[in-house]
Amino acid sequence: MLYSEFIQTEFIARRVDTTWRNYGACNGLDPSIFFPESEEASDEALSICAECSVRVNCLEYALASREKEGVWGGATERERRRIIRQRRRTA
Repeated sequence: MLYSEFIQTEFIARRVDTTWRNYGACNGLDPSIFFPESEEASDEALSICAECSVRVNCLEYALASREKEGVWGGATERERRRIIRQRRRTA
């Protein structure tokens, strides 16, 4: 299954607008790139996300749905947890 197909399946299950995913730099790439063995091995995914035009949409989706694994929107699992904590403090 391609990464974009994985995302589509997840979004359909949650009934979220997914039109932005068609424009992702990850579209058509192997999902294993975005689910590395460790955060230290996430450099390739992060470099792809850095060039992505829908990175913010992807990150917001991951934060809203509490994605626990992988690189989403240019953020690792640890970085997303930090963002969530920061948002709770400022809310």
